Amino acid sequence: MKAIRIFVVEDQPKILKNLLKLLRGAETVTVVGQAMSAEDALESIADCDPEVILLDLGLPGMDGIEATRLIKQRWPDKEVLIFTIFDEEAKVLEAIQAGASGYLLKGMEAEKIVEAINDVHQGGSVIQPSLARSLLRHFRQQQQRPEEEVPTLTPREVEILQIIAKGLSNAEAAKVLGISRATIRTHLEHIYAKLEVSNRVEAITEGIRQGLIDV
Repeated sequence: MKAIRIFVVEDQPKILKNLLKLLRGAETVTVVGQAMSAEDALESIADCDPEVILLDLGLPGMDGIEATRLIKQRWPDKEVLIFTIFDEEAKVLEAIQAGASGYLLKGMEAEKIVEAINDVHQGGSVIQPSLARSLLRHFRQQQQRPEEEVPTLTPREVEILQIIAKGLSNAEAAKVLGISRATIRTHLEHIYAKLEVSNRVEAITEGIRQGLIDV
């Protein structure tokens, strides 16, 4: 399997060094570039051509929210994972709305970080249940389609939706249900199509709206 190309943006030298060490010890990812500011990252991303950008939220100068917005405007196909020390729900929500595929807390185990990178690379999202509640409030402000237009999910699809709402990765969900990750991805594709959403974050918030899950 081809290693996923990663670009890391972190302004703290010690944290950056430790993170690079963790990532370089993983077989499924390869670090193709690094920067200590959003400005430097934006100048380097085109040349490095990463697939996933691990982006610190609290950068000096341009912060991670604005950097996410610019990255997604210039390179819509690149995935952004926000990396933060604190569980700053409001700021993380802004980053998600700007186009980030999720967030990680600094200090997570290398295995969890690599799993999250793999998940967003495969079209998934990485969020926590508390953030899903904020996203629900955001989506409730938007026009909602009539219930009769929403196709019914199968019991298995509802079960998977409930599991991912707890913050489990595709790999963890597959282990819980005793099925393959490929099967999980197939079910998620069906869920997205039925709920008329494009990612895990929107699927969870729509599931909450419909009363399918409670977080």
